Amino acid sequence: MEDSCEAAIMSQGGMMSLSVLDMFSIGVGPSSSHTVGPMRAAREFVSDLRRLELFDTTARVWCGLFGSLGATGRGHGSDTAVMAGLGEHEPETIDPVLLQNPQPPFDWDVEITLLGRQQMPGHPNGMRFVAADASGHELYTAEFYSIGGGFIVRAEDLGKPPAETAEIHEPYPFNLAEELLEHCAATGKSIAQIALANELAAHPEAAVRKHLLAVWQVMQECVYNGCTRTEELLPGSLRVKRRAPQLYQQLLAGEIHTPQTASEAAAAADTGRTVIGAKKADPLTAMDWVSLYALAVNEENASGGRVVTAPTNGAAGIIPAVLHYYVRFLDDGTETTERVIEFLLTAGAVGSLLKRNASISGAELGCQAEVGSACAMAAAGLCAVLGGSPQQVENAAEIGLEHNLGLTCDPVGGLVQVPCIERNAIASVKAITAARLALVGDGTHLVTLDQAIKTMRDTGLDMKRKYKETSLGGLAVNVVEC
Repeated sequence: MEDSCEAAIMSQGGMMSLSVLDMFSIGVGPSSSHTVGPMRAAREFVSDLRRLELFDTTARVWCGLFGSLGATGRGHGSDTAVMAGLGEHEPETIDPVLLQNPQPPFDWDVEITLLGRQQMPGHPNGMRFVAADASGHELYTAEFYSIGGGFIVRAEDLGKPPAETAEIHEPYPFNLAEELLEHCAATGKSIAQIALANELAAHPEAAVRKHLLAVWQVMQECVYNGCTRTEELLPGSLRVKRRAPQLYQQLLAGEIHTPQTASEAAAAADTGRTVIGAKKADPLTAMDWVSLYALAVNEENASGGRVVTAPTNGAAGIIPAVLHYYVRFLDDGTETTERVIEFLLTAGAVGSLLKRNASISGAELGCQAEVGSACAMAAAGLCAVLGGSPQQVENAAEIGLEHNLGLTCDPVGGLVQVPCIERNAIASVKAITAARLALVGDGTHLVTLDQAIKTMRDTGLDMKRKYKETSLGGLAVNVVEC
């Protein structure tokens, strides 16, 4: 299995043109690879049936979820996600309530089988769909892999560059952080400006800005929703208590709840939905708000709410928490929109390096690939908007990643709750520390981001399978499921 995993990771490095916009997609929880990916694959399967004119003769559909999808699919909602995809729903637009009991709008006999102890050859997250007619005759078979962050690839396309991006000629192509820094040095551009120039080779600038601001809007709504939930417990057998609503009220009770800037005051008056943290004499109060932001997002994710994959759902709270920290506590309000876009472009550029040269999938490389990647991305984004040079930004990303190396993915009960929710809060604080450490340096450092990414990849390949999103090791077997 380790050899096939290495082949899957190697197939991404240096070959795939990856848009920063792809690193941030809007979907539903609890997992990008186990919920969003299967939904997209099932929808594509139905699209295939329509295109091949097999839809009307299909009476039965079988879906096999292999490897990590099968091992933790029930807790991650993979089975209900497949049903929603067969009903032609999309992660970006589906009502999260529909995921509780989705049914295809047509009369098919659907069987979903969890095959956690069997592996497809290309990736730990494999899916096979088979359509048959009323007599049981097989009409069509398709195989997909969910490779992290909601990305899916057909089995026959694994390792190939996406057809729609293969002919795009980016002005500043880069596969390594070293190459990205060389572009910055040669042009005087920031990492965000390099990333934007590459995006403009494929998208109008207005579309890029619209997407990134929509991502930020969903991040804000997700924090608000997580802070104002009235349900006491998260769904699932663990009966984990929600903490964000209580922490939110405790923070408000201990501080004057005043918007930081005039623009925030206007936003609060217009929507009545903005969650704002105010400064206090305790210098660590801001970190309490950072933890709140991360907990709120990940509790929303755990309950199947709408989130932004950043770069995955399991690590969805880190980038929103750090960006909220910047906007609520550090931004002067004069160019907030531009700073948000700069943050996300910078973070996305770092995320593309992680995905190209390693993975953002916990099933491939453990939680270091999810929380570690998000921490590196958030550290880079924060360092950039605080005025860091490209070298300092790269240093911040490296620090964020280095100090998550070896992190295992061992969700208790197969749910994206323990240790995932707290882990996002801790990594958010790590990201802030990484950015601050980088800013007090001059950008020179012993370990490069490229070396840290390679180390993450090598560490993940050496990691036993039971520590990579199977719930067969670590806390998942040492904590008794209630």
